Amino acid sequence: MSEENQHQRVLRIKNMVCPRCIMVVREELEKLRLHVLEVELGTAVIAESNEIDETAINAAITSKGFELLHDKLEELVESTKVAVINLIYSDEISSLTSNLSTYLAEKLGKDYSTISTAFKACEGVALNRYIVLQKVERVKELLTYDELPLSAIATKLGYKSLQHLSRQFKEVTGTTLNKYKNQGGADRHPIDNLY
Repeated sequence: MSEENQHQRVLRIKNMVCPRCIMVVREELEKLRLHVLEVELGTAVIAESNEIDETAINAAITSKGFELLHDKLEELVESTKVAVINLIYSDEISSLTSNLSTYLAEKLGKDYSTISTAFKACEGVALNRYIVLQKVERVKELLTYDELPLSAIATKLGYKSLQHLSRQFKEVTGTTLNKYKNQGGADRHPIDNLY
């Protein structure tokens, strides 16, 4: 991190949807005598100083219909991770009547676009990729147990076909399902640190 970046603070802001929002947020931050470096939809970058009062910032922008999101984004991302892991490690995934994006939106009470955007912003990986990595790690676990045939594993994890699972598994691991199974479960990773 450069010295210039060490003295910046990124504020994540809810309800910024238009160029006027950018102008209003900039004005409110400048009224607080903060050195505003950049404002874009959803974020503002200010120069870090000892005088930053997050409560005052939140009060100023809340009065204009905006809200700081730092903790809420983290909560949403953590809730998303928990929902994905719980679903993949339960038997529910095979019986979903909707797609995974609809499931997450209903479970978390947010539209999928919001969930996905927040996830990418906080974690640096796309939510779809995270889901694939979790599913592949679960497949590795099930292959290691060697209790289910490959077609049953595909069904258990909600794949439309064994071929789809096979393609995705090879793309992530670089090996086939059968080769992995014969290796006895090498190369497994903790599910909380897959990317």
